[in-house]
Amino acid sequence: MSRENSPKKSGLDLDTFIELWSKTYNTEGKPDWSHILPYYADDIVFRDSIQEIRGITEFTAMTERLTDRSQDLKMKIVQAVSRDRVIFFEWEMTISYKKYPGSVVYGASRLTLNADGMISEQRDYYDLWGDIFDNIPRFGPAYRRFMRKKFG
Repeated sequence: MSRENSPKKSGLDLDTFIELWSKTYNTEGKPDWSHILPYYADDIVFRDSIQEIRGITEFTAMTERLTDRSQDLKMKIVQAVSRDRVIFFEWEMTISYKKYPGSVVYGASRLTLNADGMISEQRDYYDLWGDIFDNIPRFGPAYRRFMRKKFG
């Protein structure tokens, strides 16, 4: 179901968010955003360590790219809290690649809700390369040594 054909939803609360997000990254491999996209505002601002995206059209395109690239992608919500109009949650995402075993990426996201309870901002925090490199023999330890030497 496309967003255009979906009825506009009323505001998002913590319990509804957890239920919907848990369905997005299902146990069948590919993520499916169709049930949660109606909760994103048309002027959504998304940012992570790789990109910044503005607007629901670009955000939807990003979710479609993620789905197309994913062989197997799972996400577990570790904990989630809500205060005022912010939902903050910690997660573990498992990504599987062809040549290497699954890698776990640890992260957190902050969702800001507008006055209508729609997600108007999403900021994801994670160390994509460090978590992936940790699973590559010899390379992972070398990467961590480099990071400690230069930044720690």
